[in-house]
Amino acid sequence: MSPSQKHEDQPLGRDEFEARLRRVGEERYHDKHRFHDRLHGGACTMDEVQAWVINRWQYQCSIPMKDAAFLSRCRDPDLRRIWRSRIEDHDGSPEDGGGIRRWLRLAEGVGLDPAYVASGRGVMPATRFIVDAYIRFVRDEPLIAAMASSLTEMFAPAIHTRRIDGLLEHYDFADRETISYFRHRLSEAPKDVRFTLDWVLTHAATRTEQEAAIAALTFKTDVLWAQLDALWGGYVEGHRPPGAWKPGEGQRMERA
Repeated sequence: MSPSQKHEDQPLGRDEFEARLRRVGEERYHDKHRFHDRLHGGACTMDEVQAWVINRWQYQCSIPMKDAAFLSRCRDPDLRRIWRSRIEDHDGSPEDGGGIRRWLRLAEGVGLDPAYVASGRGVMPATRFIVDAYIRFVRDEPLIAAMASSLTEMFAPAIHTRRIDGLLEHYDFADRETISYFRHRLSEAPKDVRFTLDWVLTHAATRTEQEAAIAALTFKTDVLWAQLDALWGGYVEGHRPPGAWKPGEGQRMERA
């Protein structure tokens, strides 16, 4: 083995490892996607906003399923106790419904029938395949990689802040209730990141494990980016695939 190969096999220092993880977000996080520029800048039509809400629902409702898949493989009860709060954040209690119910409040606010959105009938095929791939990844990959894939939450508060400001400034539907999902994530995501980042930095002990964690985070940024690419093609450029939501479908019934 050459000296350079030996050096490449040595584990990264903790600070360098964290810097590599953060660089993934700096270069690849979906805050840089042109759809978000359009949405946050007020340039989206209501059809585009509704298409975003409908397709993003597929991801939102699958997060607890992804975390349940992770827990089903986790033998450490201390880790399970901490990780299950993610499911509680999204599923909530029977009374408040958590993040999933808050997303359906957004759906209602943009003029959609929440029951239609929750059914998933209008989701684009590409969105469904992308989200299913993420669930499979967390279910099948080593635990360190599965955990590291969730570290896109390191970069989420900035996009949520921008989204809150942009929606409130540009869209009549935006108010405290309709955007409550994003406000809650400002406190929920940092809590999850503190634990997960420390766990990954501590337990990825070999260079192979560290590179797998970086690759997992890269994969997750691809999952988020690909969803927006599909949305852009389907509803901004107008290449809506068969079976996907048609503008005008699933509208909220006005109460008498």
